[in-house]
Amino acid sequence: MQIFKFGGASVKDATSIKNVAEILKNFATEKTIVVISAMGKTTNKLELLAHAYFKNDENTQSILNEIKQYHLEIINELFDNKSNSVFDEVENVFTELMWNIEDPISQNYNFHYDQIVCMGEILSTKIISAYLNHCGISNLWQDARNFIQTDNNYREGKVNYELSQTLVTNNLMPLFTNNTIVVTQGFIGGTSENYTTTLGREGSDYTAALLAFFTNSKHVTIWKDVDGVLNADPKYFKNTSKIDELTYHDAIELTYFGTSVIHPKTIKPLQNKNIPLYVKSFINPQANGTVVKEHVKRVNITSYIFKDNQILISIQPKDFSFIAEDNMAEIFNAMSKHKVHANMIQNSAISLSLCVDDDINKIEQLLLDLHQQFKVLYNKNVQLMTIRNYNQDIINNLSQGKTILLEQRTRNTHQMVLQNEND
Repeated sequence: MQIFKFGGASVKDATSIKNVAEILKNFATEKTIVVISAMGKTTNKLELLAHAYFKNDENTQSILNEIKQYHLEIINELFDNKSNSVFDEVENVFTELMWNIEDPISQNYNFHYDQIVCMGEILSTKIISAYLNHCGISNLWQDARNFIQTDNNYREGKVNYELSQTLVTNNLMPLFTNNTIVVTQGFIGGTSENYTTTLGREGSDYTAALLAFFTNSKHVTIWKDVDGVLNADPKYFKNTSKIDELTYHDAIELTYFGTSVIHPKTIKPLQNKNIPLYVKSFINPQANGTVVKEHVKRVNITSYIFKDNQILISIQPKDFSFIAEDNMAEIFNAMSKHKVHANMIQNSAISLSLCVDDDINKIEQLLLDLHQQFKVLYNKNVQLMTIRNYNQDIINNLSQGKTILLEQRTRNTHQMVLQNEND
């Protein structure tokens, strides 16, 4: 058994989907679970749709129409036979999506978000599964919500490992008696009440790792638009180096600090069963890529990780008391309540600083809660830079022309919260 995961960039249009079919034809020569993300930037569009619906925005219908048109253009290019059942299946998904945005609006934004945004993966997998069968690549479509079971923590569903293992063993594995390829969705799960949850943004990698864990797969391959794990984002650096091999330890640190190639939750299930993870290029599938596996040798190449759209929040008790356990508990309880994760934390005697993603649907409510008990200041539009295996010359060069708002370092890792000097 092997797990293949294809992200949005690999299925963004008809040409890309045809390329995925070629990869599966050449590499899915054994039992394979294919995990697929939403097409292109569909998740972003569905997030806009969820926000517009929740705010009762007049643009809600036009956003939905744009999403539908995008998918119809792709299937019209993939299928000459317009009587193919995929056209009806896609229409049914959009009907369900329409029902979701016609439902009465409750106060639970995260619930509505998950019921709407999950449809990107449903659409992509139905289209791609149908196209693979059309090309003679026999496969069976399956709904991941039937075997990835979570709690009701919408947008950050916590997986019920025991129940999910049972469902995979009893309901998914028997399908391979008569099938070689099963196509399913990343990013989404189901609750005991048959509602949809999502596993965290970009969570399809995590789905692939979970399925590898539950099926005791030989390995997982994530197909990306880069040659493997690079030491820096090509958006920021012209000259990058591919890292041929990473330990689980190095990989989990890189993902925790924000590298975009692998989702942060991916490593744990794989490490727990010593399942190798390959990161390969869907543009150049014959290349070796990067492998993540157990190894005694740690990587010592300098790596650069940038997180934009950050907000630096500084919190002080109004009564000038210490930032001790009681105050920290109040702060972290508020963060947990609003599902805000800290990317960097630093405290002094009477203040605590947090660098977090500036998600408007979470941060506004967090700040309101914190203001009740604390004095709260913040800097928006900041960047978090993480350098592993650093030296001072690198730090000086990368911080030139910017104001360092916060800084901390360990033996191997240096982090800075930066703001452009003219901001």
